[in-house]
Amino acid sequence: MSDEEDVILVKKPKHVHYGSLEEQEKARLAALAAAAKEGAEDVGGKELGDIQISSEYMELEEEMSRDKKALLEEFERRRKARQLNVSTDDDEVRRSLRQLGEPVCLFGEGPAERRVRLRDLLSYLGEDAIHKKLEEEEARIERDRGREGTWYHEGPMDLREARLWIARYSLPKAKQRLTKAREELKLAGSVRAAAKQESQRKASGMSIYCSQIGDTRPISFCRFSSDSKMLITASWSGLAKVWSVPECKPLHTLKGHKCNVSGANFHPKAHIPEHFVKKLNGSNEQETSEEVTPGQESDVMDVEGSSEACAMATCAYDGSVHLWNFVSESPLASLEGHSPSRVARVEFHPSGRFLATTVFDHSWRLWDLETATEVLHQEGHAKPVYSISFQGDGSLAVTGGMDAFGRVWDLRTGRCVMFLEGHLGPVLGVDWSPAGHHLATSAADHQTKVWDLRRRAALYTIPAHTHLVSDVRYQKTHGHFLLTSSYDKTAKLWSNPAWHPLRTLSGHDNKVMSADISHDSKYIATCSYDRTFKLWAPDLA
Repeated sequence: MSDEEDVILVKKPKHVHYGSLEEQEKARLAALAAAAKEGAEDVGGKELGDIQISSEYMELEEEMSRDKKALLEEFERRRKARQLNVSTDDDEVRRSLRQLGEPVCLFGEGPAERRVRLRDLLSYLGEDAIHKKLEEEEARIERDRGREGTWYHEGPMDLREARLWIARYSLPKAKQRLTKAREELKLAGSVRAAAKQESQRKASGMSIYCSQIGDTRPISFCRFSSDSKMLITASWSGLAKVWSVPECKPLHTLKGHKCNVSGANFHPKAHIPEHFVKKLNGSNEQETSEEVTPGQESDVMDVEGSSEACAMATCAYDGSVHLWNFVSESPLASLEGHSPSRVARVEFHPSGRFLATTVFDHSWRLWDLETATEVLHQEGHAKPVYSISFQGDGSLAVTGGMDAFGRVWDLRTGRCVMFLEGHLGPVLGVDWSPAGHHLATSAADHQTKVWDLRRRAALYTIPAHTHLVSDVRYQKTHGHFLLTSSYDKTAKLWSNPAWHPLRTLSGHDNKVMSADISHDSKYIATCSYDRTFKLWAPDLA
């Protein structure tokens, strides 16, 4: 290679000069100063009140003193905690924690840790915190006891007159009942036992006698008349109907309610009128105009007068209560004052002069039918009152409420003479034994209880059904057996006083909403959600 080939030419890069940075910085600072000067001149032309000036500042010394104070208080609390005397008994420590409203035991906590936790709590709350808690609890119990106590208020003169009238009515009735009971006791024991066995034998042979579609909607209630020749049914269609017994033919339709009818009942002195009998026998209008002798004329007039008198009562969900006779399809009278509360049941006093209504405003009412006025507005239940029944003498009444309690009231004094506590659900049905000192209650806890007024306690509990027990009824004459109906689609008969099951009345396709026993004990009626009612009679052939 030659020397010329070994020479390497290196091309030098060109240098770009941007000028001095110092000059650029001076220009930038000068521009900032000019802008600041212009802003100061603008602010000078404004009012000082427009300038937002903050006066808030933080006192560091005060904050530091607070922290020191909290720290000293914590040291003092710990010192007091070490000096507190806490029981070494673990059971007592648990009770103290419970009284303070604290958990008795935490996860993984032993007796020693629990004792330390109690000591820390007492250091915060004070050494006498447990004592104060006990005093507060006792004061609260005293206040609640004062609220739960029975209270009375002065009533009108009409109520006083009603109580006196009931007393004058019930005392002779009680005397008659006791006289009858003494006469029965004079009979030989074998005679009384044979009568009871015969009655229970007939009850155990009950079977379906008649089944009738009663309405287009569920039938909620049914009751027999005192002569056992009529049955009244209440329906959710707003209608109540009167049926013949045992033919189960419609006799009368009561039209007046605008919503579900929840209860219906006959007047104690209501008997089947002559025109119903003629209707059943197929008589025509010409037969009613036949000539009668002077002796017969007064009898016909009495029948017609009784037909136009108050014979039935019904109630509905909208608070309406109507009185009816056997002639008109429209109400004879209406008892106002319940609306808008629902009325669950209506029940006539044994005398027929008074009518009781149970209302969902936690009260029950007593009405004088001679004047169509309310003489008693009785409170006492904590929830709606659902069921009611009068003792045969007319001196006592029992009510069952949705609060799961029942109460026995003395109508002559207004006092609650017995408190029925023991059910676990609403008391839906109540009824008195003909003996007068026993009563039965049915409830939503699937049980029926029998109570003794003399012992003031429950005599027996019948595990009656597998669903709520909607109604309960004693045999009217001697109380030899008990009838219960239930939402488990059955009704059952129970012997008294052994309370053994006598018969299960099965046949309804849906829940049985009510049931009743005729006064002559020949028939049993049940009504159901399946829109039918059934008549049961002994089948001893």
